[in-house]
Amino acid sequence: MPYRDLCRGRVSVPNQVYHVTICTFQRLARFDDFDTARLVIREMRRLQDERRLDSLAWVLMPDHLHWMFQLQAGSNLSVLIKTLKWCVASSTRRRVSRRVPLWQRGFHDRAVRHDEDLASLARYIVANPLRAGLVERISEYPHWDAVWL
Repeated sequence: MPYRDLCRGRVSVPNQVYHVTICTFQRLARFDDFDTARLVIREMRRLQDERRLDSLAWVLMPDHLHWMFQLQAGSNLSVLIKTLKWCVASSTRRRVSRRVPLWQRGFHDRAVRHDEDLASLARYIVANPLRAGLVERISEYPHWDAVWL
């Protein structure tokens, strides 16, 4: 789907829960590297510490991130994701001393309906490593978290 189609109709609603998917450039497994994966997680936590969002569930796969969060008042969804991507890419470039694209352009977002079971969606998100065959038990996978689990 073209990038501009992904942006069409995108709105930032305070207190809305979003499920966002962000992919690496050409779906390369950039987050197989533990230190690079921890850079992403550190930036996600920083955005929460700044009270721009409340993180509900996430899993960082080798080539993409699934993240469910509640957007806080004063935050803009597109700016938030752009900030995450820029900070991680900048830190990664400094660490590996080369300029290689890290992220695919854009991201996919879905506003979660109020009647959806958030805990069930969280279980679906964090079960990604199981479905991908990366681990046999989610406790074996290091890059996930959820407020319910």
